[in-house]
Amino acid sequence: MKIQIAGPGCPRCKSTEENVFNACAELDLPADISHVYDVKEFAKLGVRLTPAVIVDGKIVVSGKVPRVEELKKILSECRQGG
Repeated sequence: MKIQIAGPGCPRCKSTEENVFNACAELDLPADISHVYDVKEFAKLGVRLTPAVIVDGKIVVSGKVPRVEELKKILSECRQGG
């Protein structure tokens, strides 16, 4: 699973990244996690509001800091193909 966090590096983006790492750890989910800082790059991904979380090319969260529990639910659904 490829997970990208899109955002310029503000505190909200860093919190989102931390929550993604924590959610993956709690789920024991192996994932390729990266942070896209370049505005042009996340615009290419379709992100309009940051922070955003993109799983396998699909935006699953945008414009807010998702809680770990929320991310666990989203990532579990993505892992099951939903």
